[in-house]
Amino acid sequence: MGVTPAASDRRHLALALPCLAVERLRRRGPVLVWHSIGPRREVVAVAGIAGIRPGQALSDAQAIAPDAEAIEADPAADAAFLERLALWAMRFSPLVAIAGTEALVLDITGAAHLFGGEAALLRRAEKGMARLGVTACGVTAGAPGTALALAHAGASGLVVLPGQEAEAVAPLGLSVLPVDPDIVATLARMGLRSIAEVRRQPRAPLARRFGAALLRALDEAAGEIAAPVSPIRPPPEFDATREFLEPLITREAIDLVVDGLLRVLCRKLEAAGRGARRVVLRAHRVDGAVQEVAISMGLAGRDPTHLARLFAEKLEKLEPGFGFDRITLGAEVTEPMTGTQGACLGGSGALQADELARLFDRLAQRVQVWRLAPAESHWPEREAMRVAATASIVVPQGWPRAPRPLRLLRRPIEIGAVAMVPDAPPSLLRLGRTAHRVLAAEGPERLEPEWWRERPDRPGRDYYRVELASGARLWVCRSGFGAAARWFIHGRL
Repeated sequence: MGVTPAASDRRHLALALPCLAVERLRRRGPVLVWHSIGPRREVVAVAGIAGIRPGQALSDAQAIAPDAEAIEADPAADAAFLERLALWAMRFSPLVAIAGTEALVLDITGAAHLFGGEAALLRRAEKGMARLGVTACGVTAGAPGTALALAHAGASGLVVLPGQEAEAVAPLGLSVLPVDPDIVATLARMGLRSIAEVRRQPRAPLARRFGAALLRALDEAAGEIAAPVSPIRPPPEFDATREFLEPLITREAIDLVVDGLLRVLCRKLEAAGRGARRVVLRAHRVDGAVQEVAISMGLAGRDPTHLARLFAEKLEKLEPGFGFDRITLGAEVTEPMTGTQGACLGGSGALQADELARLFDRLAQRVQVWRLAPAESHWPEREAMRVAATASIVVPQGWPRAPRPLRLLRRPIEIGAVAMVPDAPPSLLRLGRTAHRVLAAEGPERLEPEWWRERPDRPGRDYYRVELASGARLWVCRSGFGAAARWFIHGRL
């Protein structure tokens, strides 16, 4: 099997974080992190203690190091910490993915030259992790599976040249692959302990006995299959970034930098004939934390002054702490956008529509802004749907079929009703223990279930507009017919 184009053309950086569970705790002294597997308590990570390895029984580990602090593992906190590190790693590439529970994969295709080459980028990533108090082992290779296998094996600083993936992983043990440990143990008993030894075996018997997952893991490690990288954040279509030798702390400095980045971003959008619908700001703190604020617009735009006004209140949420050393703006959602000259020549209507859209954008940063549009349903609770305030609406002829209350009750109120004949309007409504005489009524408006989406036993409905002796005007519904009928108040007129 030859190397696929995805494996030969792209470059990836893998960062294995073998001490993540311990380093997240930021404890000094010997630490044991354990978890329960049935009745057994097993060590999953260790720091500051020789002679103890992951997988060892906690009781045995405590016998070796009685003074060590034993802490139960917290997978959710570890995952959150790993995601935080992944956001930090986006300074090297917008395509950063989480691999397993203790590794990151970065697609660095076309980005290495910005840092002086792959080796320099790798060293910078490892040193950056070290400043955050995290031990990282980095490897670059053409296929992400190759880089991950070598990183888990501890080959820190290795740069695998294109076409040498299979040779680089050949001597590695099978434990670096993402396969079941029981499979690794079984293969070891058969005398197959390295990737090269297993790859020399006939594939069909291996697949029958151990499944296709083993063969796929071997092919990914050898660079014959390049697994796709699923980034934690969608890569922006256009972006602008600035890094700082002196961290930014004051709001005035942050506003100045954001204004400059917005001008750069809008120039890129204008050159491409695009307008932004969603812009995300990511502020990287010196302690590794990454804060995000985003704005959305009803119509695509690229006016830096307008975008700055939308960001003005959002920036209040930023907490600089000891300062930001990197700020990135990314236009994650864009649309084709022509110039505004034609709109200006079109008269005041186009200008008023543009100003109205900007007003909606400013309001949307504080409250929800939307409008109602017809939906493809004849059930009252489904006849309308929320759309963007600037969305164009086409109202079908004859919609709605009959007058409706301005607002329906969120939850219809079940009531009692008395009708003189089966299909006649109600003559008396009972709310709790109080009876109300009906002075006038209109209806029924009969609605049948939507057979293409409803369950078969869904009953039909009859709706009536009624006026009570108290003066209240209600929209009542009879669900079902005959003895099984139930009455509800669905709205107030």
